[in-house]
Amino acid sequence: MSAIPSLELLAPLSGVLLPLDQVPDPVFSGRLIGDGVCIDPTSSVLCAPLSGVVSNIQDSGHAVSITDEQGVQVLMHIGLDTVNLAGKGFTARVREGESVEAGQVLIEFDADYLALHARSLLTLVLVVSGEPFTALVDGVVDTGQPLLCLGARTPAEVATRQEEGEALFSKPLILPNANGLHARPAAVLAQAAKGFAASIQLHKHQSSANAKSLVAIMALQTVKGDVLQLSAAGEDAQAALDSLVALIAEGCGETAAAEAPVETFDAPVTSSLSLLRGVCASPGTALGQVMQLSEQVLNIPEAGAGEERERGLLEGALAQAARELQTLQEGAAGSAQAEIFRAHQELLEDPELLEQAQLLLGQGKSAAFAWRGATEDTAALFKRLGNELLVERALDLLDVGQRVLRLILGAEARAQVLPDDTILIADQLTPSQTASLDTRRVLGFATVGGGATSHVAILARALGLPALCGLPAQVLEVANGTPVLLDADLGQLHLTPEDADIQQLLAKREQQRERRERDSELAHHAAITRDGQHIEVTANVASLEEVEQSLALGGEGVGLLRSEFLYLERSSAPSVEEQAATYQAMAQALGPERNLVVRTLDVGGDKPLAYVPMDGEANPFLGIRGIRLCLQRPELLRQQLRAILACAGQTRLHIMLPMITRLSELREARQLLVEEARALGIAELPKLGIMIEVPAAALMADRFAPEVDFFSIGTNDLTQYTLAMDRDHPQLASQADSLHPAVLRLIASTVKAAHAHGKWVGVCGALASEVLAVPVLLGLGVDELSVSVPLIPSIKAAVREVNLQQCRVLVDQVLDQEGAEQVRGILRDHQQATAATPVLEH
Repeated sequence: MSAIPSLELLAPLSGVLLPLDQVPDPVFSGRLIGDGVCIDPTSSVLCAPLSGVVSNIQDSGHAVSITDEQGVQVLMHIGLDTVNLAGKGFTARVREGESVEAGQVLIEFDADYLALHARSLLTLVLVVSGEPFTALVDGVVDTGQPLLCLGARTPAEVATRQEEGEALFSKPLILPNANGLHARPAAVLAQAAKGFAASIQLHKHQSSANAKSLVAIMALQTVKGDVLQLSAAGEDAQAALDSLVALIAEGCGETAAAEAPVETFDAPVTSSLSLLRGVCASPGTALGQVMQLSEQVLNIPEAGAGEERERGLLEGALAQAARELQTLQEGAAGSAQAEIFRAHQELLEDPELLEQAQLLLGQGKSAAFAWRGATEDTAALFKRLGNELLVERALDLLDVGQRVLRLILGAEARAQVLPDDTILIADQLTPSQTASLDTRRVLGFATVGGGATSHVAILARALGLPALCGLPAQVLEVANGTPVLLDADLGQLHLTPEDADIQQLLAKREQQRERRERDSELAHHAAITRDGQHIEVTANVASLEEVEQSLALGGEGVGLLRSEFLYLERSSAPSVEEQAATYQAMAQALGPERNLVVRTLDVGGDKPLAYVPMDGEANPFLGIRGIRLCLQRPELLRQQLRAILACAGQTRLHIMLPMITRLSELREARQLLVEEARALGIAELPKLGIMIEVPAAALMADRFAPEVDFFSIGTNDLTQYTLAMDRDHPQLASQADSLHPAVLRLIASTVKAAHAHGKWVGVCGALASEVLAVPVLLGLGVDELSVSVPLIPSIKAAVREVNLQQCRVLVDQVLDQEGAEQVRGILRDHQQATAATPVLEH
């Protein structure tokens, strides 16, 4: 492949030339779209700087791109913040797809109108295709005058391109993510892209981003429904496209349910002096005293002590920050929390951020100054783009930036001394600050900034701390020590709480504390109902650590091992040996007398794998997921079955198949299990069961029961498929309630069919972890409850409080209700009645 010859670009309009560094907008000064020049115009007609095709022209008329036959692409952007004018003041003289000659008029604009209504008339001329250039003029330039010379590539660049070959392009993709590619899905995409040697670009209209850069991906400001395209050049380009196309089509692993708050409230415009209103970030109530969080000020020198020394300081701080974030990730309370710190780790390796910092280091700046400049400029870009989620993600970037700055400067994170019963008040909290809160002293917090979907809100819910965000700024003026009542459920902060409210809250908190202590003390007692029926309470786990934690809390086995944890966040499938070692370690921890129920790989839908290419689907939850995917790729399932069988004989091994809807799927999977067991010389097969998570399986339970050893009901999916409500939908999630009588009737028919054939039934969905639901599940005849690890003591205690006969009577009542609200009301009354009766310990 020969080098592209030099090409002269003409000035598209007349004016004064300025370097991009002087543009008061980080999206341009940071060269996140491309490098080029800025012109402060003295004319009001924009002309083509080269011959080519109009590859994009904005509906608002403020920006246009021209691409020539060699692939050189130039973007011209008239003014700053002119997109907000919605086309007023602009007249386009060309259309998208039209061929134009150099010097041809593209757009006419009313300079006087723009000067009055836009932030600036500064016009950008950017070479977004990345060719190197030399400026041909300085100072003042006239329309049509040679402006830039795009030089031929250097021999090294030519060799690299020859090695990579021509770029391959994917088909257009429709972005499914409800909130676009914000931090977590962007991090998943960037991490997957890094697994390939090819150069990979993500394209949105005329804009492109390095697909291995989290910052660059987020700067594209994508929204749901955007048409995107991938390109890749290199020896593994096609494999990269196949994998990443599937990943984007599946939503880049985004699971909104983990982030969704229980309720949110719109903050009113005004608040009284005694009552401030905000938005619920994490539910709950707390009574305590105000403590205002003060900011730590770092002294950052601008001048460095030599580029080599400063580079070493930055690299050392980045490495230490990565280790700290890894520790936070490993100690996270759940997968959603771990994802936050994994995204922070991605930012530390982001090529765009590092490149900006290295540029400043080369100019003689200190490591701290360079890093702060890179992070603050990019955070400012996110805030200026006007997308609420990007504004929240800017806080993540500043959090990472502050962590690295402290390490460069050797400054310890200042630990503010907090009194007991603190209600923390701040303008904003960072994820790191939230994760490090001492929950023995902090009872809740309230902030001016942030949102219900922010990373801080997710962490607050994981810590069990009630939290409000979106409060008026006057909350920052409340004096330290002021007694307040934080009612996040109602979105209120009471500055002068009534005595009656305080007494009611104190009594409720004391009851909850005593209950937790009592449940913990009795955690290792059997879960036996008042009339003598033992119910097995097991754990839902996704790691060896959770298995060990469940045993410490009184768990009687593992009712659901989410095996996909072995497959996620990596660029290739785990080996049979790696999987087997994990399963064997869990089996040894459980011992021979406890169940280990391993669910086979359950991906697709909301859990794509970067290395398993899948076609885009209009509705992934109704597409190739669970057992469907595994049977399409039988070697993937065979390898997993081989690994699971390695722990046969060490524990009471059970294998469970997800998303079964047809008997043929069960039989095909069983045949693979038989073949793998035979190959390993295993005569006695482990127990084989299926998940009941679609109505078809529940309605056909009488046909499935003779061919399985057990059922386990996944109430999350069963609910959304039964009610035709996406459990992640912001407006419908609260109605997608597993206590709906329709769902309970399907559970009832499943249990009846299983027991008729002598098979047991467990529930491993979220309903099993809800104390209020225990009586109705037992009344329906469920034999086992597999629950979230921290809730094992509470669920076992709830079993010990009920009489099985009374539960069966209760079931007749709730199945006849019209909705989940009525069912919950009946169950609350039952809960209060049983709580008044003392429990006899078994």
